[in-house]
Amino acid sequence: MLKFFKNLAFVEGISAILLFFFAMPMKYIFDNPIYVKHIGMAHGILFIAYITIATILKFNLKWELRKYSVICLASIPPFGTFYIEKKYFRNI
Repeated sequence: MLKFFKNLAFVEGISAILLFFFAMPMKYIFDNPIYVKHIGMAHGILFIAYITIATILKFNLKWELRKYSVICLASIPPFGTFYIEKKYFRNI
């Protein structure tokens, strides 16, 4: 499940970058909101999956609260999940 979480973190990070740096400019600069609808939905589902799997792993692997908190908070800013992937899951 840890390898799945590592891959999920990567995909969630990509979806955040696409949302913030492609879909939102398309909506607000070029008045084309369709990308926000689709990419935003995908990102939302991936975000929920990321937090859910992190919570499951916290209990299964007995992560400390600090580690769990950092992993969850890193899903908010763009590029945060890439940092987590490198810091905690590099050798998986």
